[in-house]
Amino acid sequence: MTNAGRSDVGILALLLGAALALLVIVLAFGGPVMSGVTTVFDEGIGLKTAAIWSFFITIALFVLFALVAGEGLLGELQYMLSAFFTFFALITLLIAWVF
Repeated sequence: MTNAGRSDVGILALLLGAALALLVIVLAFGGPVMSGVTTVFDEGIGLKTAAIWSFFITIALFVLFALVAGEGLLGELQYMLSAFFTFFALITLLIAWVF
């Protein structure tokens, strides 16, 4: 075996040792850490609260869109109304899902 082959085997052994040490650390300390993480998955807000938040977020977004649109506001009103209801539904479901 050449010197390059020996150094590759040495590097592989070092990496496997480090992976084994990391696995032992995770197994030793992972349990107590994971017990704190489970509180994240407790029951969150419902669809009613998410709908209220979503309504105000959507209104704020569309006021911003209307200000940025400038002159074409009246010509694009039908698109803004359809987009409002789409945004409202999506944001409601996303807020209820995330929180």
